[in-house]
Amino acid sequence: MPVKPLPSNPSLDHLKHQAKDLLKAHALRSPEAAQRIREFHPRFNHATDVAIFTARLGLAGAQLTIARERGFPSWPRMKARIEKPTTADRLDLPHHERINDPSFRHAVELLDAGDVAGLRTHLHRHPELVNRHVVFEGGNYFQNPTLLEFIAENPTRRGALPRNIVDVARVILEAGSKQPAVDEALTLVASSRVARESGMQADLIDLLCDYGADPNCAMRTAAMYSEFDAVNALLRRGARVDLPVAAALGRIDDVRRLTASSDGEERHWALALASQVGQIEIVRMLLEAGEDPNRYNPVGGHSHSTPLHQAAAAGNLELVRLLVHQGAKLDWKDTMWGATPAEWARHEGKPEVEAYLLALDTSQERQR
Repeated sequence: MPVKPLPSNPSLDHLKHQAKDLLKAHALRSPEAAQRIREFHPRFNHATDVAIFTARLGLAGAQLTIARERGFPSWPRMKARIEKPTTADRLDLPHHERINDPSFRHAVELLDAGDVAGLRTHLHRHPELVNRHVVFEGGNYFQNPTLLEFIAENPTRRGALPRNIVDVARVILEAGSKQPAVDEALTLVASSRVARESGMQADLIDLLCDYGADPNCAMRTAAMYSEFDAVNALLRRGARVDLPVAAALGRIDDVRRLTASSDGEERHWALALASQVGQIEIVRMLLEAGEDPNRYNPVGGHSHSTPLHQAAAAGNLELVRLLVHQGAKLDWKDTMWGATPAEWARHEGKPEVEAYLLALDTSQERQR
């Protein structure tokens, strides 16, 4: 789920009211509240709605959820950001301009300039830099990256990569990047529009896999963002085709074979990915196999929305009709902006889908 960045002039009192509102929604057993708690409260990762509703949340738990929903690890850290912001908290600046550590910032500048020799010398002088983390709070992802993760240009900082980015990345890897950073860099590269448009995505994937990155770790993210060139590169490097990936790729025979032996989480992911990339027949198969269209997407898979939100935003009227026919609710709101699928269609300029959903909603209201 995307985080909700703090406004330019945040109010701690307003955020306290949000925590109290979340407590009330939890007591009322709101599915939206359950999804937010599941996404952002570490104690409830992968918990069912029932488990969340029967557990005691408390004001401290609600405040923790609100803080993490805003991109901070805790309520005290968010409070400190509001009361005493620093350059690192400037969300209007690209990430490299928010780095307070001068030696780390210089390393990123050398990376962005494609200065292989300069970067090698800098890392030789400061060998600890290669596995040092820089902290970015209040944003969506990329909150604790090492130097290697800057090679992906994801999130977008400059809009382009140096032509020799593979050589730059090799310097960092040779300096001793640890495995978690290598895997995270692979996921960022595989879902990076800039890496693809720069023609570097496949070469970076190969390099990172040569240095031990697990190709499976990036598959669902690449599929979710329709980076199918990256998916194919990962498959070439030995990634497996599980049910969610098969669903995203439209491999009907594989979906049919894998559905019976898959667990609930895999089927949940499969429906989410198939809906997001418009694999209508796969969605139909999963719904007929018992998947519920009235669930928020899984954590990490555009979990602020439902399959109907995603289909509406894409303007896929055939898929919207299928989901509605299978019982998808028209009035469920996403947890980021509080908007219905019809409102998503309007925002994305899909008037045919918006008109269909609004007409159907009006018809249902008349029947009540």
